[in-house]
Amino acid sequence: MAKRPHPHRGRALIVEDEIFFALNLEADMHALGFDVCDLAANGHQASMLAMSNQPDIVLMDINLEGGREGIEVARWLRTVCDAPVVFITAYSDRDTVERIHRQLPDAPVLTKAGYQNRLADAVAQACRAA
Repeated sequence: MAKRPHPHRGRALIVEDEIFFALNLEADMHALGFDVCDLAANGHQASMLAMSNQPDIVLMDINLEGGREGIEVARWLRTVCDAPVVFITAYSDRDTVERIHRQLPDAPVLTKAGYQNRLADAVAQACRAA
């Protein structure tokens, strides 16, 4: 009996400077059927990794190591790599969410507290919008 090839698994890039949270996101994306192409702690790493690994989706924090804001990095990744973005952040106040939606109008925004309940839907939404 011939083996069926595995269907294409999406590739996720996780941009998060809190390593334990990043590892939790990695496990969650595996559970959703994604491979994680890499973890990045800052905007420079994210840019370099996205150029070499071409992710199908990016999970993005807003406040990153080195002071570079995730919104700016996400906008760049969306423009250059055409990768959909899901923001997962502790900063979900109205002003921050409005700034996100001015730069990436279709990007879902999840709070770190309780993101797991909405992650699958947010990933699906971001991929449809891309």
